[in-house]
Amino acid sequence: MSEEIDINESHTTFDFKSFLFRLLRHWPLFLISFIIAFSIAYFINVRKLPIYQMENLISIKDDQNPFFTSNTSLTFNWGGTTDKINTAIITLKSRSHNEKVVERLQYYLDYLKDGEYQQVDAYKQTPFFVEVDTTHLQMLNKQLKVVFKDSVNFNLSTVFEGGNVTLQDYLSSEKSVIYIEAENFSKDYKIGEKIVLPFFSGIFMPNPEVIAKPGKPYYIVFNNYNAVVKNYLKISVEPENKGSSVLKLKLNGNNKAKLVDYLNTSVEVLSQDMLERKNLFATKTIKFIDSSLALKSAELSEVEDELNTFKNKNAIFNLESEGAEINTKLNGLDLRKENVNRELNYYNTLQDYLINRSDYRDVPAPSVAGISEQSVVTGVGRIVALAEERNKMQYSYKESAPIFNDIDRQIDAVKSVLLENIRSSKSLKNQELNSINKDIGKYEGEIRKLPKEQQDLLNIERRYSLSEGTYNLFLAKRGEAGMVKAANVSDVMVIDMAKDTGGGKVGPNTQLNYIMAGLLGLMFPILFVFIRAFFDNKISNVKDLELITSIPLLGVIGQSHMDTNLAVLTKPKSAIAEGFRALRSSLQFIYKKQGIKGAKTVLVTSSVSGEGKTFCSINLASVFALSEKKTVLVGLDLRKPKIFGDFHKDNSIGVVNYLINEADLDAIIQKTQIEYLDVITSGPIPPNPSELLLGEKLDELIDKLKEEYDYIILDSPPLGLVSDSLELMKHVDATIYMARFNYTHKNMFTFVNEKYKTGEVKHISLVLNDYEEKSGRGYGYGYGYGYGYGSYGNGYHENVKPPTFIEKVKKVFKKK
Repeated sequence: MSEEIDINESHTTFDFKSFLFRLLRHWPLFLISFIIAFSIAYFINVRKLPIYQMENLISIKDDQNPFFTSNTSLTFNWGGTTDKINTAIITLKSRSHNEKVVERLQYYLDYLKDGEYQQVDAYKQTPFFVEVDTTHLQMLNKQLKVVFKDSVNFNLSTVFEGGNVTLQDYLSSEKSVIYIEAENFSKDYKIGEKIVLPFFSGIFMPNPEVIAKPGKPYYIVFNNYNAVVKNYLKISVEPENKGSSVLKLKLNGNNKAKLVDYLNTSVEVLSQDMLERKNLFATKTIKFIDSSLALKSAELSEVEDELNTFKNKNAIFNLESEGAEINTKLNGLDLRKENVNRELNYYNTLQDYLINRSDYRDVPAPSVAGISEQSVVTGVGRIVALAEERNKMQYSYKESAPIFNDIDRQIDAVKSVLLENIRSSKSLKNQELNSINKDIGKYEGEIRKLPKEQQDLLNIERRYSLSEGTYNLFLAKRGEAGMVKAANVSDVMVIDMAKDTGGGKVGPNTQLNYIMAGLLGLMFPILFVFIRAFFDNKISNVKDLELITSIPLLGVIGQSHMDTNLAVLTKPKSAIAEGFRALRSSLQFIYKKQGIKGAKTVLVTSSVSGEGKTFCSINLASVFALSEKKTVLVGLDLRKPKIFGDFHKDNSIGVVNYLINEADLDAIIQKTQIEYLDVITSGPIPPNPSELLLGEKLDELIDKLKEEYDYIILDSPPLGLVSDSLELMKHVDATIYMARFNYTHKNMFTFVNEKYKTGEVKHISLVLNDYEEKSGRGYGYGYGYGYGYGSYGNGYHENVKPPTFIEKVKKVFKKK
């Protein structure tokens, strides 16, 4: 009857439970990893400098000038408070603004001192301040060491290794390079002494709040100006509440005093800039009027001298009544004509300026020419405000930035409206000027009827009155502009100045480092175990066997700590002995299932040498013999015989002698210390073992043994190395294929799986040998046909203690 074999190909899956138990067994590795990781985290944390956050509060107001009128329109507030708040936020974060703050505080110079683990920022903690000579180049990124000898004298030193040294001009931010020979520079100076060196220029001034300690070193170092400014662009500026005019400024750093000074100075610079912008028209108007007053003053003085000279020469001091009346009317018309001409000149100048210029910050105020038309005043003010805003943005954004396009579009829109208003106003003013000229012409005709002396006096007095009127007008405007400028206040109000009130520490985040240490301490062992498990190709548990082969598992034999292979005889109550008894029961079940009567045979083989087939053969034969069944153990591993040594038998005669007809059966059978157990050793190693095992003599040997014994145990060569075992399988009723725990490679089953699948190998079962039960690995009652008592049978077994480390070492030396 043919036996159909249907073997499903096994698919590899990841065993999470097994992997978890593997991780638990490596708990010392986790412990060491955590200790190392947390030690590194602690080492880093104690060396990290504290990080502080300082803040201040300001309010952006809309303070209107109490002297502001339509005739003194020299200040503007376009967009209201909201626009000012947005402008202030952008300004405080802009590069141009922070450049002013860094330059005023000279924060490109760092003061350092030695800390516990590293150098720390010593701003305002040194017994000196340095007045930097910004007209001189300063050496970048190289420390100058300052050591005081007493309260006045100090030593300045540094080490040059020879080579190029980078210098920077802090006025222009330009860099240059000089070559300095290798030297140990060291020189003594005094506080207040001007120091001029090729790489440094400045004056060390005393800090009255810090007493100099002789011998204690301090350090100064100049940093790249642009890099320092860029670092302070991280300042946080946000409204206190949504829609609020109150702004909160925040800045983080390692030195609280440095943060406080920077925040307060930043607000101070903002306040001054906003006030300067608020006074922009007043300042430009005063400058223009002052120049105009100087001209009109000279003109008035000249005409006055001419008038006095004419009166004295001609003895005429007053006009006649008719001439005086005409003079009064003409003076009024001349002043009106002067005002109209001044307005027309302003319109022409403004028109030309708007058409031909691209920088509108210098547009004069309309009030200078006496223009109060609201559309013109509004347009000019709007253009000036946008021009100032664009100029500030140039320090923070590239010229191609979209924000400039938006501002330019707004300027063009206002300019277009303003030019149209100018054309309309010029037309009206020209009509008014023509009317005035007609009236002046009429009265000048009447003047020509007066005597010659009266005409000349009237002309001179007209010019004098005109100059005096213009002079008085400019003088009044000058007073108005001065009054407006003096009354202006900044729209920035400080609510809370930045101040060190204690605390303020916001970092470093040491907890994050410890969390990272915990994760890394956990990750590396898991990764190590995973990689080891991934590349581990050995049988490490019963499930590995289930995944790689369909051959049934007959039993599991535990790890033996005995010095002999006779485990069943030496410790008959041990767990190993119980495992072989369970193996015996499983074999009997196989025999019964096959219906085998009489003598029964079993072949023990493996993939390679060292997997325990001889150990299994000896002890399996022992348990059969101990059950009072006549058993014979036959050593058929003709290439590497072993069993004679365990039973202390002579191997000079054995199976080989019988197969070559040198001895009969009785001559090769040897008794053992077990009553029912005989052994037949392999005998001397032949030159042709495979040919001997293929001969008819082996068939004859097996048949004779079946006549005398109940059980025949054949210890064969490894199946994975030679083909002898395949030839022997036709003589046996059952085959045991040995696999050794953490020794046998999974790919060793490729050959036997193929033979099993094709039916060349039948009635084969697996036995896992040398199994060591770890924590969390309990298999309970049996695999295959039933493995022993499992974890419940420990109370019935005789415990065998594993050898100590010293015993293992002694055993190694004994083998040598």
